[in-house]
Amino acid sequence: MQTNLYNSESASEITDAKPFLKWAGGKTQLLPEFKKRLPSFIHKTRKIDSYIEPFIGGGAMFFFLKRNYNVENSFLFDINPELIIGYKTIQNNSKELIEILCKMEKEYHKKSEKKRKEFYYDVRDNYNLQMNDFDYDNYNSEWIERASYLIFLNKTCFNGLFRQNKKGGFNVPFGRYKNPTICDAKNIKEVSKALKNTEIFCDDFYESEKYIENGSFVYLDPPYRPLNKTSSFTSYAKDGFADEDQIRLAKFFKEMDQRGSHLMLSNSDPKNEDPDDEFFDELYTNYIIERVPAKRHINCDASGRGKINEIIVRNYQ
Repeated sequence: MQTNLYNSESASEITDAKPFLKWAGGKTQLLPEFKKRLPSFIHKTRKIDSYIEPFIGGGAMFFFLKRNYNVENSFLFDINPELIIGYKTIQNNSKELIEILCKMEKEYHKKSEKKRKEFYYDVRDNYNLQMNDFDYDNYNSEWIERASYLIFLNKTCFNGLFRQNKKGGFNVPFGRYKNPTICDAKNIKEVSKALKNTEIFCDDFYESEKYIENGSFVYLDPPYRPLNKTSSFTSYAKDGFADEDQIRLAKFFKEMDQRGSHLMLSNSDPKNEDPDDEFFDELYTNYIIERVPAKRHINCDASGRGKINEIIVRNYQ
């Protein structure tokens, strides 16, 4: 699946877009650290000719770059089809999506908490039932409704999580927010603007290699390696992301390094749980590895939240 809306006249338009979904492992808090470590040519020219993100997720880094630099062309990937539906709907039909979300927000806000809960589970049930015969391969008007369900559930569910069971069903319970913003029309318009000159793919990260060349800037934000055995940070897609996938990603990193691209990667630091865990230090031994402080926000147990380190890996000074 892909979308190509190239228009050279608006290629470098700077927007005020921010992530339109709350996403586990979102990198907003680390943006100051990423900014300090951008390739020198970006700091000097304020321009990125080719940006590739093989795990777009909530898109914090992408939207940050679009707010602050002239990004000529972007190529975004994620293996989660539900997420891609959200991005491509905003890219192609933001006006229609806003209309649906505004209606849902008005209906939701006027209800009692009991009725809100019923409304939430009705939408969740419809969302999961729709999955059985939904056309994920060909963009059509049904994608707009599904994107509205995704955003509504994300804004009203417990902790703003996106979590799927092994069958792919959305299984996050109702969240008790007083007045959640379900339709952020201004931001959706800005996101749509940011997605101009962007190709969006529902595919494995390895497929992004077709667009990576000498001088490209690539940011890799894979699903977290679990901080412990009970962590659910890998549950972005029903198939998860195991250590074998992390090893495959390190191989990909090396291959793209040899092409002359600028690579930045982030992940959870296993040393948070085991000081002797050298998993990433060994995988990326030939590259710059730094540890930066972060906060762990999403955990069902409040005691499991708090300060941790994350790692940032680069192939350039």
